[in-house]
Amino acid sequence: MRDPLAAILREAGDLALTASKGPLRQWIKNESSPVSEADIAVNDLLAARLPPLLPAAGWLSEETEDNTARLDKPLIWVVDPIDGTRGYLAGKPDWSISVALVENGRPVLAGLYAPVTNEMFLGLRGEGATRNGARLGANPGDTLAGARLAGPQGHLRKLAEIAPRILPQPKIHSLALRLTRVADGALDAAMASRNSRDWDLAAADLLVHEAGGVLTDIDGQAPVYNRSNPVHAALIAAGAARHAAMLALLRDRRAEFV
Repeated sequence: MRDPLAAILREAGDLALTASKGPLRQWIKNESSPVSEADIAVNDLLAARLPPLLPAAGWLSEETEDNTARLDKPLIWVVDPIDGTRGYLAGKPDWSISVALVENGRPVLAGLYAPVTNEMFLGLRGEGATRNGARLGANPGDTLAGARLAGPQGHLRKLAEIAPRILPQPKIHSLALRLTRVADGALDAAMASRNSRDWDLAAADLLVHEAGGVLTDIDGQAPVYNRSNPVHAALIAAGAARHAAMLALLRDRRAEFV
């Protein structure tokens, strides 16, 4: 299943790259979220290519009107056609195409493709995670001194008050890619503010865990996907020991981060 998924992601990436070279119609949805005709075109491609791989699976995508029939499906595709649309429209490299297959609330297959840098991340539950075929591993260690962290600027400022020796990193427009940078070791930890959606998280979640890391909310609970409301609390991803240290550090200041 990983090889067909990778081929579909590359096709989708080629489409998005080609579209980015010409003028793109764009608009705002939900009062603040940008969307472009490229998002819709990539969504249409994925909606045509993915379901035939598993005809019984349901569908949840940022750019498809939600259908509650998905709640009765034990398997569901969770899709973000272009994660990091702001970066995509600004000509930045840090956007991605994110696809996960979720079974009974947790991801079992993940593909995340960053077309500009030609990075293909794939994960299968119990069989590890890879980038362009090379095995991934989250960074070990439990200290925050010198640790490279990315996340919302407000969270990083508050965290720096508690752990002043952290190394805040530049913004990564794609949340899925930000979290996946923990899996490939480019980041020691990453944070997500509350209100992220299933499609922002599911693929990266599996990649982080299959790389030996952990992704949970501040109470230590793993995200559950394909619920009626696909919205999540603030999240932390890191290698297992550092993740535990961060949860302990934030326990007394939980209210500032949730």
